[in-house]
Amino acid sequence: MKPIIFVLFISGMCLGICNADNKKLKMNYYHKSCPSVEKIVKEITWSKVAADPTLAAKLLRLHYHDCFVRGCDASILLDATPTNSGEKTAIPNKSVGGYEVIDDIKKKVEQVCPNQVSCADILTLAARDVVSYQFGRSMWQVPTGRKDGRVSIASEALDSLPSASANFSTLLGQFQDNNLDIVDLVTLSGAHTIGVTHCTLVARRLYNFTGKGDADPSLNPSYATTLRKLCPNPINRATILEMDPKSSLSFDSHYFEALNQHMGLLGSDAALMTNSLSALIVRKMQNPHVFLAFFGRSMKKMGEIRVLAGGEGEIRKNCRVVNA
Repeated sequence: MKPIIFVLFISGMCLGICNADNKKLKMNYYHKSCPSVEKIVKEITWSKVAADPTLAAKLLRLHYHDCFVRGCDASILLDATPTNSGEKTAIPNKSVGGYEVIDDIKKKVEQVCPNQVSCADILTLAARDVVSYQFGRSMWQVPTGRKDGRVSIASEALDSLPSASANFSTLLGQFQDNNLDIVDLVTLSGAHTIGVTHCTLVARRLYNFTGKGDADPSLNPSYATTLRKLCPNPINRATILEMDPKSSLSFDSHYFEALNQHMGLLGSDAALMTNSLSALIVRKMQNPHVFLAFFGRSMKKMGEIRVLAGGEGEIRKNCRVVNA
């Protein structure tokens, strides 16, 4: 594993040894059936993020939470029914947002190309475009051809999504279960360079780490003091914190700089520094060019997790409900 990682960082390229392309997907899948789809997704996504920069983190998280449960099949977009609660209702997904953006894109795409483009592809393209907006260009290629799943189960989301307090071995195991490696784990954690979370998810690290009223010793002491001022006891559940201190709206490598100063906000962030190889990758990712290159590579891999294609799944007319 180590030699491969060093080759990657020296070359700055995948060199064909990272992972093979998913043969179910291909570039320009819609070039005949809906040639304008990527333009539509980009224009709507960019306009939404321009009006509300917080949507970038929300749509990235929506895509991630979709792909880690049943693969990238848009199952998270399905609304609950009288007989099924669905992934949306699972505790890890209660704070997920951005659904309305996907609805708006789907509505426009259906007007132009009815019954052609899946919600899963729209979500994957939008996740690329929310990051790309800041840079004014597409930051990675997205092969398409995904189909939408018909099943969404709340308990699967609870079981499959890494928790904010997960340790390194748990995180790596959950990523490996999805054909993602240690480089992907560190790189995709870099999505925490944007967005916010709530004080409730860091309260234990600040006030009761071992059950004895103590703080997490791995947390930078001055940063812990700052966090305690922002999140005084008793915790206000509505209080939010920047995931990346003073840089939560800029997609950059500052998150990794913060990690190296032991200023990772969540336990799962701090866990990346508890493994020597992971910590080495964190240091490499402080280079913004390295981070952006590898983030695109890892997002492409994540977008190919257990996709439905061909005769599998369906193309939903409405992303919130399965076809009648």
